[in-house]
Amino acid sequence: MRNRLTDELAVCGMNAALAAGQYHPQKINRLFLREDRFKSFTGICKQLAERKRPYKICEDAELERICKSVHHQGVVVMIEEPVIEPMSADDLDLWASGGKRGVVLHSVGNDHNLGAIARAAAFFDISFIILNEKDTALADEKGGDVRLTTSAYRVAEGGLEHLTIRKVANTAAFLKDASKRLVVIGTDTRARMRIGDLSGIIKTPGCGIALVFGNEEAGLPKNVKDQCSYILRIPGTGNVESLNVSQAAALFFHAIFEL
Repeated sequence: MRNRLTDELAVCGMNAALAAGQYHPQKINRLFLREDRFKSFTGICKQLAERKRPYKICEDAELERICKSVHHQGVVVMIEEPVIEPMSADDLDLWASGGKRGVVLHSVGNDHNLGAIARAAAFFDISFIILNEKDTALADEKGGDVRLTTSAYRVAEGGLEHLTIRKVANTAAFLKDASKRLVVIGTDTRARMRIGDLSGIIKTPGCGIALVFGNEEAGLPKNVKDQCSYILRIPGTGNVESLNVSQAAALFFHAIFEL
């Protein structure tokens, strides 16, 4: 839930709130929690008190009202409104020189998918996520720019605290530039090459990699696939057409992590 008056976003759920306090405590403006959660958040409460920021013991009904969700797990932190910065040439240089691995999401679908992908990304040491700023499913309530939401933070279980999130106006144009510095790997259920071929593709240890995913309904458009160095698929039984995009992403993250 976004508070437009204070430029804050509600982050709820134990793991998401604890991660925010551990890795970015300066972004927390207020804390609301059930009494039984207080012991887990004493350190955050102390930091807030030192910064003269409030925290409050609440019942479930008030927590639900604050974050507009029944899935608060007894705690809600109000953080500064996250701003997704545009992708820059410096970002690309840094990731390429550092051999970072990341993911490019084109019309990923919704904030639950984004949160699940972020959780898997953090688990498998993926460093960055790039969104298309025209992805309407991730836009704010008035159809504006892409945003990080309360749901995305909750589903990510703290994963978003470990990732750099950027946005681009044109996925294909970005990949055309990125392919000069990173190994760009697209995904498609009809691709000839398989995920098991990754070990043959990635021949330079520590090279930078960008995995590109579309949503499970439409996949990647042709102009985006044309800018990928390789297109891979995940083989399966064929009993269902495809995996959810977050499931597919997790399998690719694991495969790259094992290289």
